[in-house]
Amino acid sequence: MKRRDVLAAAPSALLVLAAARALAQTPPSAGSMPYRTLGDSDLRVSVLGLGCNSFGAAPGNHTGRPLDMERTRAVVNAAFDAGITFFDTANSYGVNGGSESFLGEILKDRRKQVVIATKWGFRAQGSGGGTRAHIRKAIEESLRRLQTDYIDLYQYHFPDNSTPIAETLSALDELKREGKLRHIGASNFSAAQLEDADKVARKNGVGRFISVQNQYSLLETAAEDDVLPVCARLKIGFIPYSPLASGLLTGKYRRSQPAPSDARLANRAIGDDTYDRVEKLEAFAKQRGHTLLDLAVAGLAAHAQIGSVIAGATKPEQILENAASVAWKLSAADVAELRKLTSLT
Repeated sequence: MKRRDVLAAAPSALLVLAAARALAQTPPSAGSMPYRTLGDSDLRVSVLGLGCNSFGAAPGNHTGRPLDMERTRAVVNAAFDAGITFFDTANSYGVNGGSESFLGEILKDRRKQVVIATKWGFRAQGSGGGTRAHIRKAIEESLRRLQTDYIDLYQYHFPDNSTPIAETLSALDELKREGKLRHIGASNFSAAQLEDADKVARKNGVGRFISVQNQYSLLETAAEDDVLPVCARLKIGFIPYSPLASGLLTGKYRRSQPAPSDARLANRAIGDDTYDRVEKLEAFAKQRGHTLLDLAVAGLAAHAQIGSVIAGATKPEQILENAASVAWKLSAADVAELRKLTSLT
């Protein structure tokens, strides 16, 4: 299905918002949203997920990033209405864990209908993130903010490179047996770190990482060289973050034109080589009746190891755009040509 057909059938953004406010406990309407299991687990996620790092403003802050509660609610409800059930946050997102707090309040009446993924151990929070004591403290705080008894996917945000992975996995396994989490995942792990963690988990008989969340886009393809092959071999799901490359793959940046004032890269230089790559990708999409944004999402979703492509949003209408993208199912020939175009092989 082409993008124009999907958008023509979609309600206006205002109608989406009106419907979203009346959702309460109504399950999402899946529509064209596909779902997959993550890795070799039983965790079922929407192929498009919502990245929640723009939520959680301080009281009284009604403009800019992060978003306040009212604007966060509009985005989250629009996502739920579009069939998105996978919400990815972290204890470091927002002001004082504000992203988790906002999500907890908004999703508490729909808890069993969504998959909540959060993270602990952000590198800016100090060393020792992988210790048993740190993990136990972090998860209790996240559970309180999220207003839930359990977390569906608890992810190690950055390895602390000092705590033995055996201690980290043992602590997480204890929490799983206590019912405080369902599955565990890694984030920003190298291929070697993933292999080591999997080997230790199997040897010690504790829970394995079912997923890894690393940077990956059609402009940032390093994961294709090492991490994705390891994921395929170990049956670990891959969750790409920054799939839109800070907006470079949305079409908002044009060669020789000033970037929008509110864009993430508004004050950064963008090289001609980057524009060359972006323009080639856009031409590829247009030849097939789609947009650059469509390709940014659908091109990643075409990879067998991808569980959910998490994209952030600050407006409900962006949810509609992103959700329309997953309706495009690239053919095998398209995938092969795209891999050559982006040097993903």
